[in-house]
Amino acid sequence: MDAQFVQKYKKRRYLYGALIEYRLMTKWDTRFLKLATHISEWSKDPSTQVGCVVVGPDREIRSTGFNGLPRGIEDNNERLNNREVKYPLICHAEENAIMHAARIGMSLKGCTAYVTWPPCTRCARSFIQAGILSVVYPENTDIPERWMDDFNLSLNMLKEAGIRVKTA
Repeated sequence: MDAQFVQKYKKRRYLYGALIEYRLMTKWDTRFLKLATHISEWSKDPSTQVGCVVVGPDREIRSTGFNGLPRGIEDNNERLNNREVKYPLICHAEENAIMHAARIGMSLKGCTAYVTWPPCTRCARSFIQAGILSVVYPENTDIPERWMDDFNLSLNMLKEAGIRVKTA
């Protein structure tokens, strides 16, 4: 793709108060976001399904994750339908992808994370510590108002840490 074409369509905008850069989505962005969406469907959470695919610099899939309870913890309806019970137990998709990679000895340093939602502060911390270089999530994600402050802080954390955030 020629540099002038990319520069012409390169845009900057503020999303939730943080400066976010977005460019034309590549075929690889499309593929990995579709895969993250497919993986999100594995979540048994009745209110929100989130998926994450972490990809290395050569477009190789390093890890995947979806939001759910930890291995060996029963994910019954009583737990999943009660937020007071669910929230302390649930692992976010991003955390699951990072922890799975650690479990199998896979480094995520220098990788890109494709997620179906903007990462929360908890997951932003994990991305920063894991060495993720960029995060891509869908541009028109419908975020409940109760999460807006957390996502704003998260996006600012990622920016301050030098992690590229891209909507596609």
